Amino acid sequence: MPDAIKTLSSQLAQDPDSLVFLRLGELLRQKGQLDTAHRVALTGLERHPHLPDAHDLYARILADKHDYERAFDEWDMALRIAPDHVGALKGLAFLYFKVGDVQQAAAHLEAAQRAAPDDPGVAQALAMARGGGPGGGGAEAGAGGRGTEPLTEPEPIAPAAQPLEEARVFAGLEGAQEGLLLLDASGRVLGGALKDPTGQDVTDAVAAYLAGVSQEAARTVKLLGLGRWTGLAAEGTLGHVHLAPPTSDALLLVVRDRAVPMGRLAIIAQRAALAARRWLEAHA
Repeated sequence: MPDAIKTLSSQLAQDPDSLVFLRLGELLRQKGQLDTAHRVALTGLERHPHLPDAHDLYARILADKHDYERAFDEWDMALRIAPDHVGALKGLAFLYFKVGDVQQAAAHLEAAQRAAPDDPGVAQALAMARGGGPGGGGAEAGAGGRGTEPLTEPEPIAPAAQPLEEARVFAGLEGAQEGLLLLDASGRVLGGALKDPTGQDVTDAVAAYLAGVSQEAARTVKLLGLGRWTGLAAEGTLGHVHLAPPTSDALLLVVRDRAVPMGRLAIIAQRAALAARRWLEAHA
């Protein structure tokens, strides 16, 4: 492998626009040289921004470095370019599994299986996501069967210590002190806080407006025959918001500025919803 890396590095130096960076970056990643792999992949991506394999490679390296939110964005971008990209579908399945959303993980693996029906890694990962595979097996959700981690139990998001305090509903999550808000069905604040662009606390005011939104959303999708509502997202001139129901009688609001892509906002909301659901179950 060192000789291969040396050869590929030489080829890339001679032709910086060559797609050889894909093989070089993957070899470096497999060897654990993540910083070097990161530089190679990022440089290649800058030269080939519309190449889905470049986004896939960069995402796998980011995932290996535990930068899951940026990895999500890269796999999401790969799918925007190539909706049937198997590596990106498996990568997103891996991330959804990590945050405990087995349904979304299975959906992405099913899409990957339709695109690559002969890929045994997809079938094995799908069996595990559905609970039908061998416990603790090695099915992986990374691109091309080169996953970053096996599909095992998702890592805990909130601290496991019991009992949990209300102030620690979102402990350990990005923006735990602001930008996340958990309400009950009547609009009572259960956790989190919100501030407007001037820094003024608007938690209670927003909570009052959101009272009953979850029930209205459920009623609307029922009337439209859309099934169970799982989330609503909106883009604003200064930021984005995402609403989700951690349980049938609770509502989660996630707010981020426009620098956060909608794909990343979705996975932040997934993590926060899982933490909120665990907290609510612990306090039921």
